[in-house]
Amino acid sequence: MIELPRAALTAGRIAEDAEFFSFGTNDLTQTTRGFSRDDVEAAFFSAYLDKGIFQTSPFETIDREGVGRLVEIAVAEGRAARPGLKIGVCGEHGGDPASVHFFHRAGLDYVSCSPFRVPVARLEAGRAALDATEAQASR
Repeated sequence: MIELPRAALTAGRIAEDAEFFSFGTNDLTQTTRGFSRDDVEAAFFSAYLDKGIFQTSPFETIDREGVGRLVEIAVAEGRAARPGLKIGVCGEHGGDPASVHFFHRAGLDYVSCSPFRVPVARLEAGRAALDATEAQASR
């Protein structure tokens, strides 16, 4: 599991011994942002949303500039060290439409999420693949 920023930043070394990576994006978000899901659900976070500091909870949609960047680094370094490395994500981000599209563009092989999110995850994974195919065809 890649759940800490240091693991993402040293993914090349980890990939030398790992057969696959699975990002635990809830924990990776907590350790990257410095607050927990409980903090987000507490009273102060709604003030952050109201003031426009955040547009959405980073536990609902992946923070592309922070956590997303760590995912991209880990994918690149992991696959450089071990071509063909299987890489996926576990957690609620795996069922968020915007996050699924991001993970597809980042090169992940699969998403995993809670059962009630599976239909959305499957639909969005198909849409992401179709979008990529259409973009490739238009080049």
